[in-house]
Amino acid sequence: MQINVAIQLLPFGNDIEKYAIIDDAIAIIQQSGMKYVVCPFETVVEGEYEQVFKLVEEIKTQSLKRCEDVVINIKIHAANRELKIADKLEKY
Repeated sequence: MQINVAIQLLPFGNDIEKYAIIDDAIAIIQQSGMKYVVCPFETVVEGEYEQVFKLVEEIKTQSLKRCEDVVINIKIHAANRELKIADKLEKY
């Protein structure tokens, strides 16, 4: 079943390029082939549960190569139906 997950990456450490690390995470999302929407504070991804959490693991692994610590905040919307980002945004 398809879920929607909001992913917020917060890199920490001295002398790091925080926005470059976030840009790299967004590039990983783009390369995943999943539908996504980049927002000011997080990126929302649409995909299968296992696929999305494999993506989160990849983001964590790659980010930790460039900084000391990361906090990844995740919001999950799951249901007994397919969830689509477009359904949530169509009225706007």
